[in-house]
Amino acid sequence: MTPTRKGDLFDPACPTRRLLDRIGTKWTSMAVKVLAEAAPAEVRFAELQRRMPGVSQKMLSVTLQSLTRDGLAERRVEPTVPPRVHYRLTALGRSLEVPLAALRTWAEQNMAAVDRANAAAQD
Repeated sequence: MTPTRKGDLFDPACPTRRLLDRIGTKWTSMAVKVLAEAAPAEVRFAELQRRMPGVSQKMLSVTLQSLTRDGLAERRVEPTVPPRVHYRLTALGRSLEVPLAALRTWAEQNMAAVDRANAAAQD
């Protein structure tokens, strides 16, 4: 096996490509933002769903499972009926908020131009 070159997005083993495969969805970005705003406090599953318009219960569950599996979030269950499930970012997850915030800033500054270019291409 050949070693992975840093920044080689064409290599499936590239760390950047692997990260984008994991966090490149809008739901992951939204969940990280909601959890980062609450940090270091926890957020209940129902509150996350309320703060993420359009996310289904299943999609949120899958997203949070991925964040937890990747060590970006922690899950705590209260043994009540029904169970109360809480999430919070780990230190690793909190460190992801800075680059995601930079991406949001770029989008706010540039998406109008992207949309204009897209509309012009369709004419």
